[in-house]
Amino acid sequence: MPGLYFEEFEPGAVIRHSLTKSVTESDNMFFSVMTLNPQPLHIDFDFAARSEWGKPLVNSLFTLGLMIGISVHDTTLGTTIGNLGMTETVFPHPLFHGDTVRVETEVLSVRESKSKPDRGIVEFEHRAYNQNDVLVARCVRQAMMLKRKA
Repeated sequence: MPGLYFEEFEPGAVIRHSLTKSVTESDNMFFSVMTLNPQPLHIDFDFAARSEWGKPLVNSLFTLGLMIGISVHDTTLGTTIGNLGMTETVFPHPLFHGDTVRVETEVLSVRESKSKPDRGIVEFEHRAYNQNDVLVARCVRQAMMLKRKA
């Protein structure tokens, strides 16, 4: 199991995830349709061509999910109890079909659970960049993490 346990996280550590993903038109269309999001900026090429961007934008919730998903193998795979929340989620630059996403995660803080001795809370900052190193998404996430068994 590659996920890290609570005790293995150090504030200030930065993990540069090796997985990357080139986002396709079908990724964006499928996600938008699957989530019942009819926003024409995502699914209507004619509408998007007349926008300030000139082409469809990748659905920001897909971008958020991809960013966190890329981080899982190196951080929480099999060692998380659950997400507690996501704050400060921003998308400073759009993601487009054909862009390749890379992600890095910084450990912001760790604290032991006050009520359950087998776990603790880790606060992460996830940052996603396109192939030109332009920040396309950032999110602070709090996760309840298992401690290593004694």
